[in-house]
Amino acid sequence: MYEILLKQDLVPDIYLLKIAASNVAKKAQPGQFVIIRIDERGERIPLTIAGWDREEGSITVVFMEVGTTTHRLALLEAGDSIADFIGPLGLPTHIEKFGTVICVAGGFAVATIVPIAKALKMKGNKVISIMGARSKNLLFWEYELGSVSDQLIVTTDDGSYARKGVVTEPLKELLEGGEKIDRVIAIGPSIMMKFCAKTTQPFGVKTIVSLNPIMVDGTGMCGCCRVSVAGVTKFTCVDGPDFDGHQVDWDLLFARQRIYLDEEKLSLERWQSQCGIHS
Repeated sequence: MYEILLKQDLVPDIYLLKIAASNVAKKAQPGQFVIIRIDERGERIPLTIAGWDREEGSITVVFMEVGTTTHRLALLEAGDSIADFIGPLGLPTHIEKFGTVICVAGGFAVATIVPIAKALKMKGNKVISIMGARSKNLLFWEYELGSVSDQLIVTTDDGSYARKGVVTEPLKELLEGGEKIDRVIAIGPSIMMKFCAKTTQPFGVKTIVSLNPIMVDGTGMCGCCRVSVAGVTKFTCVDGPDFDGHQVDWDLLFARQRIYLDEEKLSLERWQSQCGIHS
């Protein structure tokens, strides 16, 4: 069992958990993820690693309430435990001194981009970060991302805070500016990553995205997380999760992400009914 050391409610429907997992903490790197299972009857779900403390032996994850498992996870508190916490899985984000790197985070993916931006900064890169959310009340870790960035641009779809608009707008402006951009790393909702890649493609700037298909075992055996990259089938859990955004078959990814929407909705409704929870 893996004990929850800390729980924080970050913004509506988004939570932080710090979990005691010393073996995972020893090896964790930016861009990797874990597979968790709440109990013996629970499903396995992937969660990206948002941070780690090797001395404490802890891993930090941030998640959004979406389906049955994340709703159940949100009910746990510090002192509670989960059955399985496996990782670190996936290939770490490739970090080296590229020059000037733009890190783009959509929604709660800011938790994923912070350790990446920090590692890039430590390698001597100039890091320009863009973070966006639908509205001000959904923004978090602005300070954390700003502290590891040379420049931080914040956007909200509704204009309730900072710049009104979506993240691709300042991204395009930076690409059109005079400064040479050596790499873009975009993490967030799949549709956001797709349009970030479309924005950078005319400029020939390599763009790395972190894909989030359906995943079960996280070891490459089940095949559920397969994606098509440059016409070649890849398994996100062992070949990724990072891929060249210009080579991803986005339409196939979207289609595969929608396969179990009806079943996921029914599962949540049944669980809420059994627990007396009304959405």
